Amino acid sequence: MHYLFFTNTPAHVHMYKHVIRKLQQRGHRTSILARDYGCTLALLDWEGLDYTVYGSCGTDRRSLFKQLPGHYYHITRTVRRLDPDLIFGMGAYGAHAGVLSRTPSVLVLDSEPTSLDHAISTPFARVILTPSAFRKDLGESHYTFEGFKESAYLHPSVFEPDPTIRDDLGVGPDEQYVILRLNAFGSHHDVGKAGLTPEVRGPLIERLAEHATVFVSDEDDSLDFSTVPARPFDLHPAKLHDALAEASVLVADTQTMVTEAALLGTPAIRSNSFVGEDDMGNFLELERAGLIVNLRDATEIVDKAISLLTDDETESTWRQRRDAYVKDMVNLSDILVEVAESSEAIESVSHLRPARLRAEQTRGGKNVG
Repeated sequence: MHYLFFTNTPAHVHMYKHVIRKLQQRGHRTSILARDYGCTLALLDWEGLDYTVYGSCGTDRRSLFKQLPGHYYHITRTVRRLDPDLIFGMGAYGAHAGVLSRTPSVLVLDSEPTSLDHAISTPFARVILTPSAFRKDLGESHYTFEGFKESAYLHPSVFEPDPTIRDDLGVGPDEQYVILRLNAFGSHHDVGKAGLTPEVRGPLIERLAEHATVFVSDEDDSLDFSTVPARPFDLHPAKLHDALAEASVLVADTQTMVTEAALLGTPAIRSNSFVGEDDMGNFLELERAGLIVNLRDATEIVDKAISLLTDDETESTWRQRRDAYVKDMVNLSDILVEVAESSEAIESVSHLRPARLRAEQTRGGKNVG
């Protein structure tokens, strides 16, 4: 069989890298269509994965929409030439490539607010997979699993942090450090949303730096480091998860890294305008599990971060919560391999559950976990 994977963002590279290798080991052929966005290509190169670039995109929304026609042109030509048996993606590109090449597609989705993307992609997918915490019903082809998309690469069976990352960062064995992740808010689902504003960032870094070394990962490279007591996170992006695992706290206005921190046992404080009663299901669940803190008001970040940094029990408490949480979490890479080899009989794939069954049981008053 021949499988095609779309890697539009760095997170997609991580999610599919183990799946691709396992399928190759089983004798299957794999191809990757990649977008030149952020560090996506750098991660593919680091992993030694062959790929074809279908286009590029900056971190602002105008860049994405401007490039769309060219993206679809190159995608259509390349997919028809490759002639895969099954396509894996995380939205419209994968679904529409399937339609244009008459190839079935599998979508892995985890963000409820992307309603437009769901409307134009899910009707064309053979299978739609989401975390069990996902709070929307996407139809008859929608199945859920216990975990998150990050479970494909941060499940304990596939990821072991490298403690020598402290040497790379130039911090001591007992030195506390905070990672501050700043989002560019350039995706189509970020329209009308905001995170830590420039007015908030400077004073926040000043206060955090009183208690720990601060590393900043700035998606749009707008922060002037000459004005703040912080260092840029300038290691290869493939080392970010090792650094995150050793960090004392993550503060972020983005999404993926917050889930990654939770699965690594690192306390995470998330603050953006997604936070609230209508927040995404995965962040509500992780907060209930005591693994992240969601704050809509950015002025509350400093007090919470300092309380975590100054509490001697923080590290052990978070690791215990994390170990308890991931005990029943699936390795998504294994599920995706099984889906690839059983695409005609999705009901036979272990650890998948029809989403509508969950919804019916919820309406019946049962606890479906």
